[in-house]
Amino acid sequence: MLAALGGTATVGLAGCSALLSDDEEDDDDSTGDYETSEHADKAQAAWERIIENPGPDAEDTRTQAYVEIEEAVRDDMVLLPTHHGKGEFFWYDYVDMPKVGALGRHHVQHNRTEVDGDTELNLINATFDELDPIMSTDTASGEVIAQIYETLTTYPAGVAEIENNLLDSFETSEDGLTWTLTLKDGVQFHDGRDLTADDVVYSFRRLAESEYSERVNFITESTGGLGIEHETDDEGGIVPDSLGIEVIDDLTLEVTLREPNPAALDVLSYDGFAIVPEGLVGDIEGYDGEVTHDEFRTEMANGTGPFEYDQFSPGESMRVVRNDNYHGTVASVESLHWEIIEEPEAKFTYSMEQNADFFEIPTNQYDPELIDAETDDRGRESGTYGPVENDETLNYLGVPELSTFYFGFNVSHVPKPVREAVAYVTNHEEFIEDVLLNRGFPAFSFTPPAMWPTGQDGYEGWVDEWPYSPNETDREGARSVLEDAGFTEDDPFEMEITVYETSPAFQDMAEQVREKLSGLGVNVTSQSTQFSTLIDRGEDGDLEMFSLGWIWSWPDVAYGHFGFEPKNTDTSKMPGEANGYYLDWQENLDEEA
Repeated sequence: MLAALGGTATVGLAGCSALLSDDEEDDDDSTGDYETSEHADKAQAAWERIIENPGPDAEDTRTQAYVEIEEAVRDDMVLLPTHHGKGEFFWYDYVDMPKVGALGRHHVQHNRTEVDGDTELNLINATFDELDPIMSTDTASGEVIAQIYETLTTYPAGVAEIENNLLDSFETSEDGLTWTLTLKDGVQFHDGRDLTADDVVYSFRRLAESEYSERVNFITESTGGLGIEHETDDEGGIVPDSLGIEVIDDLTLEVTLREPNPAALDVLSYDGFAIVPEGLVGDIEGYDGEVTHDEFRTEMANGTGPFEYDQFSPGESMRVVRNDNYHGTVASVESLHWEIIEEPEAKFTYSMEQNADFFEIPTNQYDPELIDAETDDRGRESGTYGPVENDETLNYLGVPELSTFYFGFNVSHVPKPVREAVAYVTNHEEFIEDVLLNRGFPAFSFTPPAMWPTGQDGYEGWVDEWPYSPNETDREGARSVLEDAGFTEDDPFEMEITVYETSPAFQDMAEQVREKLSGLGVNVTSQSTQFSTLIDRGEDGDLEMFSLGWIWSWPDVAYGHFGFEPKNTDTSKMPGEANGYYLDWQENLDEEA
């Protein structure tokens, strides 16, 4: 989900001056066609083939298409994977909490977390702008939303084994198209209303129909989504109240899919499917709303989760309090408090002063020699870390995650030879060892090796064919593509790298890229910014080269690849009509595509 986790169109873009208009191209053919990408059509066709072949008999077709998308991403270098993630967590000995799984900490509900000697669990978070589940696309808001709202199914603590949550039981028809869902009895929202099937219908309709929804495809599309039946209007929008979902009684509903979908229960665990009371917000046809959407986004919340909204100061802090009527295990702590801190040193100081109970340690303060841990059957390293500078020895957990971190490029602002030059000078092993201190694994594809469509042998073959001098700094390769495009030390391309403040490793990576490209025809500047600001700027098409990451919310290749459909990377339609990565890859589609 990670996703990625302001700026305006009037902000100047350093690289724009190097992109030629049609007239300028005519005046100077020596610079070639460097502003174009060549494989957007291939990616678009592959994604459409995936969508058109959702059934179990078409698995080979989809597998081939997934690989073709990876090839198009690589060959146009619209996104450079840097590493697959290793989540590392540290907490004081007075805290007892569930072990986080491969799907990440944003799945952890803290009703089973205990804090000896205190009534509040203190945490740190990055910036986020909203609490509306249908708008949540980042782990920062997801971590909070998981405490307040709930979905029908869940991955407890991020362990990749799906379980019922608000769902009591389910049945499927013989053809796999109709799912009869029975809700857990006796569940109440925070305001005391009983959970009913009508609330589920309303919540699913908001995900499909609301203008604020950023994940419409997760409910309407069969590949990478639920694939629920629906009608569309002439403009492709969802016809109000046309979803294939019918209330049978107060606790029972039927959902009709367009295609059999064995991953349906996995998809239902996504934050966007969180259940809110019917009619709470009037952003879909048939409802006036009890609160405005602005109020719902940041000033209140009403879910069924183990904690209730108390206070939210965007950019500063968030606090929730215990739900004593929770249908599951009632929390022992009375409240959770997140301090919003982006700057890594400030986060570390805050943690060492024991203002935070559970936290991460920035790489510049990290020493792998302080780990004393054993590996469990899920590949998690569990043990202790320390002593740290306050003389405390911390609990430690290292988790191989289904995640990919990367540098992305807005194709309309950064020409292909520059993107390729960055890939040529990138030494993945060096990044992992010197910058990340082995807190991750080299990534040569967006899809993690464990999920590679053609298996482990296929993945190894893929790495062998990586064309940008893997695991070395190839300045001559970079120089060659830049010179062919007319970029030289005397006439360089100007490019800005934007990284988010909570990742000091990406700040170091950006500095390495700057040094390695020095004198080759690309002048690099870098800046770090708040995570939420980076997201806003990405949606505005106001980034050039940028850092981000993606954590799979459920183990499915398509969940992740949907963001590469070139038409879905159109930032002029974000958020809302488009929800892909901030690439503007559609700029290079054939007009007939």
